[in-house]
Amino acid sequence: MGASHTSNWDFLVFLGTVAALGRQVRFIGKHSLFKWPMGGFMRALGGVPVNRSSPQDMVSQIVAQFTSHDDFVLVIAPEGTRSATTKWRTGFYQIALKANVPIVCAGPDYLLKRGVIGPVIHPTGDVEADLKPAFAFFRTLHPRHPERASFPDEC
Repeated sequence: MGASHTSNWDFLVFLGTVAALGRQVRFIGKHSLFKWPMGGFMRALGGVPVNRSSPQDMVSQIVAQFTSHDDFVLVIAPEGTRSATTKWRTGFYQIALKANVPIVCAGPDYLLKRGVIGPVIHPTGDVEADLKPAFAFFRTLHPRHPERASFPDEC
């Protein structure tokens, strides 16, 4: 899970962090980002287009990817937007719970000029309790646009 996503520059920090880890990582993005001229480039970087109008279908499709690929690593921005929100979307949590995979917290810190990896969460089904360490971790990071940051206390 990558947060706080407040700028398109976050994507470049993400790419640098992934390169440093040496892992093939997938990410989801709104389907409109995958049209010409950027579509091929986004897919080559590991992008998976999603239509956010059907969240339940999206969850089941991504869970299927986890169950059919042992090395599938996915990054999702829980805010679902670069604008400030009062609550995070919980699709990332439902995906991890149903696929029986951990959630690794990570995000850009523009003050430190680096990507930071935080706690690993093993979903139990109690979304509020499970995500408290994530909420605390993300509050320690410095987003590019703090006024757009979403630091909820609950989902």
